[in-house]
Amino acid sequence: MKTLPQRPFPLAPADITPGAKETNLSVQKARDYTTAARISLRQPWTSRGSPLTAPRRGPQPLIALALLALLAGIPSCAPGGEEEPSTISSNGQPSPAPPPPPPAASPVTLSLAQFATGLHGPVGASNAGRGDPRLFVIEQAGIVRIVESNGTVSPTPFLDISTRVRSTGNEQGLLGLAFHPSYAANARFYVNYTGDSGHTHISQFSVTGNPDAADPNSEDILLTVNQPSDNHNAGDMHFGPDGLLYVPLGDGGGSGDPGNNAQNVGTLLGKVVRIDVDSGGGTGPDCQGQGSGHYTIPSSNPFVDGAGGTCDEIWATGLRNPWRSSFDRLTGDFFIADVGQNQWEEINFQPAGSQGGQNYGWRCYEGTHPFNTAGCGPMNSFTFPILEYQHGGGDCSVTGGYVYRGTAFPLLFGRYVLTDFCTGNFWDILPDGAGGWQITQHTNLRTFGYVSFGEDSAGELYVIHRGNGTLSRLQSN
Repeated sequence: MKTLPQRPFPLAPADITPGAKETNLSVQKARDYTTAARISLRQPWTSRGSPLTAPRRGPQPLIALALLALLAGIPSCAPGGEEEPSTISSNGQPSPAPPPPPPAASPVTLSLAQFATGLHGPVGASNAGRGDPRLFVIEQAGIVRIVESNGTVSPTPFLDISTRVRSTGNEQGLLGLAFHPSYAANARFYVNYTGDSGHTHISQFSVTGNPDAADPNSEDILLTVNQPSDNHNAGDMHFGPDGLLYVPLGDGGGSGDPGNNAQNVGTLLGKVVRIDVDSGGGTGPDCQGQGSGHYTIPSSNPFVDGAGGTCDEIWATGLRNPWRSSFDRLTGDFFIADVGQNQWEEINFQPAGSQGGQNYGWRCYEGTHPFNTAGCGPMNSFTFPILEYQHGGGDCSVTGGYVYRGTAFPLLFGRYVLTDFCTGNFWDILPDGAGGWQITQHTNLRTFGYVSFGEDSAGELYVIHRGNGTLSRLQSN
């Protein structure tokens, strides 16, 4: 989780107001998500002192190509940097005119409507699957509470494991919750928490005959991950469209990843883990720590090599402190927000159907910027973020969100929404239909403490404010 600055929490219900101050920026998305050759060309775009950039091609190759064209007599590039389309095809027939650029999306204004109050240190929210209108809110101390569809918070916890959870560190506690895709039939769900020793536990629980009460004695600790420090525990977890459990983990803490864990495939720290909790095939556990190992590793995991060597559970590498991730429920695309070291916050993207194996760069790169490249591979071995923004104007720590797939706010449909914990600046990201992204910043909801998002079973989104214990519904015009 993120370090929480010691300052008051200023948000009150009256502070949640409509209206947005927006800026649109279309950015070039890397078409090959396994390379880092699409390094950023920075644009002088700022808002309240906070530059936002994303990877795009720089102009240098175009200059070189123009010089070669002059010397070799080949057609040169158009002034805008794109090659002039030929009007004659290879068979001698006129070529069709290129399609017009897609129209710009309609502007969106974000607002928040208070939905539930009275929560204590909430840090996340999940749903139990389509058709179940309840939200399950994670409280950092080790409690899961039910929020009904009308915003009522149940006074009786759904799950209370507070005696097993260590939450004394600012980034420790009960941090993640995911319901099995077949939860309605098997009543199983999974949590991510730091135990008494401070180490990460990935555990399975089941529900009693009462659908509003889990059985705390049903715990099966599937795997544990030793944490060398009390920060960078990350904590999120989700089932992907393939039915497998994805668990992004932090690098173990300490400034600059002193153990180089994120680049070391012999540890789960700084990785996305992918396991099969139904043991539907594949190989046995490889790096389960002190856990029961009641899971299997899909044979399609990119680092599978049998016992020893690399950790077969690894799906992707190069993460620092991935604070909130999500799958687009419509497309299956995977978004990972990664908290930066000193300067850059980032959103990483993995398209649906990926074969895994991406290296998101940390500690070699912070965002697209070299951080500590000693012993690192070439740039084309890294996958750079689709969005990064610089610390400035108070921004300090990204809070990842979701792609909106609800029905209440059509203009919001298809936009991935994120925020910054320290400023409350919001951004939305929308594919522009031409291989890039349209990015909009919203500064009308600024406040300190937006710690997480939640998605209900209908695809509506919620924003969690840790300081005042509220859950607010995300809305748009």
